[in-house]
Amino acid sequence: MHHNKVALAAIIALATALPAVSHADVAFNVGAVSDYRYRGISQTRLKPALQGGLDYTNGAFYAGAWASQIKWIKDFGGDASVEIDLYGGVKGEVTKELTYDVGVLTYQYPSNKLKPIGGANANTTEVYGALTYGPGTLKYSYALTDTFGNFDSKGSTYVDLSATFDMGGGVMVTPHFGWQRISGPNRGPASYVDGSLSLSKDFKGLVASLTGIVNRKIDGAFYSSPYDGKYLGRATLVAGLKYNF
Repeated sequence: MHHNKVALAAIIALATALPAVSHADVAFNVGAVSDYRYRGISQTRLKPALQGGLDYTNGAFYAGAWASQIKWIKDFGGDASVEIDLYGGVKGEVTKELTYDVGVLTYQYPSNKLKPIGGANANTTEVYGALTYGPGTLKYSYALTDTFGNFDSKGSTYVDLSATFDMGGGVMVTPHFGWQRISGPNRGPASYVDGSLSLSKDFKGLVASLTGIVNRKIDGAFYSSPYDGKYLGRATLVAGLKYNF
């Protein structure tokens, strides 16, 4: 809980440190996916999920909240069916071609009661930094807390290398490569790499997407659902539909 308070305090500090601007924007989104995958791992036991969020921007500062249905907490003995993400940060230019993004993100699973061996909680807070040059972005995330229920896993990291290519007519192609490194006693079985390729089309605010996802299976037993034994990182195609307004 202490780290979550620190994360929220950091968001407030970022907001108050920036000069006031006359223009602020608030955007909303709602949608659904055939499987909620996060960093290559299914959060919904390979099942569909409803999702939605809001984003606030004011000059260089941004903040937002996002939520999704989940199943993995209950599958692993906890009691939460929703994930709520709260985040905030600052974006700016290093040069005209190179931009940066730094911020903090906390993943909250209300009343999750997930306490594996050692007492680790599912709630996770990360700080991150990203650099974008042209279509490519390199992002580094560092966990200030135990990571998604892994015992003694503070300091876990995720490296995200992605690119966004505008093909014209609202069509976007996004390749991605990620490396999740879990620190502590679960470093071996819980660390892995994932990759994806996404194709999306924007129909005036309504965005349809299809994403192919692969995952290097470090330890299939570790990421298999105790509910039905299915491997939660298996290769798949995920269909999505989101409306931005």
